[in-house]
Amino acid sequence: MTETPSRPDGLTYSQAGVDIDAGNRMVDMIKPLVRATARPGADAEIGGFGGLFDLKAAGFKDPVLVAANDGVGTKIKIAIETGRHDTIGIDLVAMCVNDLVVQGAEPLFFLDYFATGKLSPEAGAQVVKGIAIGCRQAGCALIGGETAEMPGLYADGDYDLAGFAVGAAERGTLLPRGVVEGDVVLGLASSGVHSNGYSLVRRIVERSGLAWDAPAPFEPSRSLGEALLEPTRIYVKSVLGVHRAAGAIKALAHITGGGFVDNIPRVLPEGLGASIDLSAVTMPKVFGWLAEVGGIAEAEMVRTFNCGIGMVVVVAAADADRVAEGFRLAGETVAVLGHITKAAAEPRVTFTGTLSS
Repeated sequence: MTETPSRPDGLTYSQAGVDIDAGNRMVDMIKPLVRATARPGADAEIGGFGGLFDLKAAGFKDPVLVAANDGVGTKIKIAIETGRHDTIGIDLVAMCVNDLVVQGAEPLFFLDYFATGKLSPEAGAQVVKGIAIGCRQAGCALIGGETAEMPGLYADGDYDLAGFAVGAAERGTLLPRGVVEGDVVLGLASSGVHSNGYSLVRRIVERSGLAWDAPAPFEPSRSLGEALLEPTRIYVKSVLGVHRAAGAIKALAHITGGGFVDNIPRVLPEGLGASIDLSAVTMPKVFGWLAEVGGIAEAEMVRTFNCGIGMVVVVAAADADRVAEGFRLAGETVAVLGHITKAAAEPRVTFTGTLSS
């Protein structure tokens, strides 16, 4: 190949806004973080063109693969505006792996996509640090990802994230299964707002007039920004532990955007719905503050936010007590929310009682 002579006015990729050396520096910074997520089936080494996973080494005999992808939404704006980048990656993993475990699948590996206008290797490494923490909490390996520097598409300092998780379950063990009228609905407590509804959250903060570094009205020991960045709870290990030990879980629903109203029906057979007693929900104070400052009606709250319940579990009435106790022993806070009902038409989820914080 003949070398093209350089011109005095010749441009470089760096002058166009893309710094390959910064990308390489970030890769070097995150290699130890990624390596710490190794598990049977994956060595969690990065640098190749694709990540590998060995299902046989992971102990599966006749697996069905389950895949999920998601992002973090505008919660990222709070991370950017506060300069706190070390937990948003936990949210990214949580939003994907919680969607896998509701089908009874064990998360095996994770890949991330990090897009920014101008790469800061230090901020990027903090994001990946959170992703690695989330992967360890979920028991999955971080086997690869992509960092894209795209000047002109994102403002300086802005970035976006997407995550991709793959899990597996032995054939015949997938959920949901066997849900009938009269089954009990349990709820596992959330860690806070999780990662949905943040466009509304940010409007409420704007209305409040508070800065991100002001003490949180609902948790004065922390700043408002820090409190609202509380990571999404990852339910993988507790759910899989109870599912495998008790063998009694019929269905699980991850309570994300759409709240109880839209997410519970996703795991129910046609003709069935759920009756939920809102007075059984212990609502974290953050939701009471959001409702008050935003003037949000209860019907809007239960369709926008998790209101304190991040995962719903459906079990037979005869199994409810032992399943609830299994979750408590696994470190979860459990509430009996209601029961499965007949529901020939909308709404499939009905409510009694009222929310209180």
